[in-house]
Amino acid sequence: MDEWIDYYDSTHTIYVSRLHRDLHFEAIARDIIGYITSPDAVVLDYACGEALSAAKVANACAKLYLAEPAPGVRGRLIARFAPDTNIRVRSLDDLKKMDANSVDLVVMNSVAQYMTPEELDSAFGVIHRLLRPSGRFVLGDVLRPEVGMIRDVLALLRFAARHGFLRDALIGLISTALSDYRQLRTRIGLQRYGEGEMIAKLRGAGFSATRAPRNIGHNPWRMTFVAQH
Repeated sequence: MDEWIDYYDSTHTIYVSRLHRDLHFEAIARDIIGYITSPDAVVLDYACGEALSAAKVANACAKLYLAEPAPGVRGRLIARFAPDTNIRVRSLDDLKKMDANSVDLVVMNSVAQYMTPEELDSAFGVIHRLLRPSGRFVLGDVLRPEVGMIRDVLALLRFAARHGFLRDALIGLISTALSDYRQLRTRIGLQRYGEGEMIAKLRGAGFSATRAPRNIGHNPWRMTFVAQH
């Protein structure tokens, strides 16, 4: 995962425009809020990225932890959300020091593909320890082995057409094809899991899981799972 952390800590071009970036985070925040069942909930966003719409999530719960492995991104999160008293920024190592059974909802969105299976198992172990017995773990945007990059492209183009940045999306796709992201994706690859495979992997970490009816975010060809102790 280290090379992906370095990539996302750099000045990357994964978003085709500022509008795309903002809408991306708004959509994720909206979907996370849909999983919050109480205004008293403690929520953890695991490997959250820039989390530009985190304030909206924080308004729907009692406390929001933003855990981020990339130090540069983490520094920006600390600066951005310093005025928000119910948002706390943590490193992934910090999570190991948090109290057990202290979180009501954990969300890990669009992260599993960048981790080795062993790294993912380790993360599941940390999350299982943190989650209250009544809590839920939402694992989103999991790539499927039978779905290739063309579906990612189609999902982006549909999202762009719906929100008015189709031209930027087309230009951005050309740029991405020539970018460090494409080279890194080709060289390292992304982890993909079948539905049954991921449910079994979560079961091995102590969770009972089912696939959600729809994925978090804009890509309907990826999967979201909801897990509990």
